[in-house]
Amino acid sequence: MTGVVVVTGAGSGVGRAVARTLLEAGYRVALAGRRPEALAETATGDDVLAVPTDVTSETSVVALFDAVRERWGRVDVLFNNAGTNVRPTPVEEFTLGQWSKVVDTNLTGVFLCAREAFRVMKEQRPRGGRIINNGSVSAHAPRPHAIAYNATKHAVTGITQSLSLEGRRYGIACGQIDIGNASTPLTERMASGVLQADFSVAAEPTMDVGGVGEAVRYMVGLPLEANVQFMTVMATNMPLVGRG
Repeated sequence: MTGVVVVTGAGSGVGRAVARTLLEAGYRVALAGRRPEALAETATGDDVLAVPTDVTSETSVVALFDAVRERWGRVDVLFNNAGTNVRPTPVEEFTLGQWSKVVDTNLTGVFLCAREAFRVMKEQRPRGGRIINNGSVSAHAPRPHAIAYNATKHAVTGITQSLSLEGRRYGIACGQIDIGNASTPLTERMASGVLQADFSVAAEPTMDVGGVGEAVRYMVGLPLEANVQFMTVMATNMPLVGRG
């Protein structure tokens, strides 16, 4: 029987694309997200479980993994995808509320989900599993006026490396996919122009989000003795290489 995958942020964008790709490939997929109606739109087929989840809440995240174990008895893969951002804001105008909103989801949420997945994978039999964190190309080349997003995505890389190190003894692999300009509702603004490293404004190309789904499917399908530590999937012509 095909493995069990938990996808956070599964109600839209990258999470929805990845969840649908894995469902089509025959995986059993648990969909986690804040909006039940959006999760219902993502769900296709029988081997799917929708669990409304707030990744910033420890209680909610624990309940998510309890629900998955109750349904399928184990967790083979976590795609740690839920994330958020705020409008572009210069650092000197950035409020604590804006900072906390991004950090709570992009960093604390990633930690909570990874911790619960790690606990399950360590104790289940057969032991082990895979955690894939959604980083960002902003972990390598930050955009201006996005200090919280940039900081959290750099920190996700630290989480990925920590999990890789601590997971070795338990058969838990951890990798990261860094995505640049996948076409989702969050990147619609790219067509009308976004702030560049020199503070000019220019339109940027995007890529079909389906390519991200295929990339994650490849990572998920590897045997546990192999791991993609870091993968970058980006619009070919986006201004990343040489940014700034």
